[in-house]
Amino acid sequence: MDLLDFEAQGLYFEQPDVAGVEELIATASENYADGDAELSLLQAYFLAPESLNVLIALNRFYYYQHRLEDALAATTKALVVVGSSIAFPENWRDLQIGHITEAPADLLTKVRMYLFTLKAIGFLNMRLENLDLSQAIFEKLVELDSKDRIGAQGLLELVIKRKADTELTSTVIGIDE
Repeated sequence: MDLLDFEAQGLYFEQPDVAGVEELIATASENYADGDAELSLLQAYFLAPESLNVLIALNRFYYYQHRLEDALAATTKALVVVGSSIAFPENWRDLQIGHITEAPADLLTKVRMYLFTLKAIGFLNMRLENLDLSQAIFEKLVELDSKDRIGAQGLLELVIKRKADTELTSTVIGIDE
């Protein structure tokens, strides 16, 4: 299956949210430079904890604040929300190519969102030096996406190199002894 061969439907940002959420996200955007964005985003989260608009806004806010663990928490929650909306397994490790190839055409936008969200989780784990988990995520994505439409192959190579460099450095300076 070519993950680029589909018609985009049901984009997350087109989905309506409960009253007030859009305004809170807009307020957060306006207040970002002043450092007052987080409160509005958290208020939006309490109003709509399963809103992808809110979860992605939180991810971006925390990522740009270099609060990677918080960004990872928001992104992990987004993966759960997307995965449950398309009946994917709770654990990404259980995802098989059949889940993707057998997904109805009207869910392919969400399938791609799931895969890109999983890629973001792998990236954040790589940044947090959780290299084994990051590698496992990228390996799963490469297994599911033979044409590398999600772009995980390069990240997999990067994390493998990072692990090798870390092991070499540990050996050279005698940490393993």
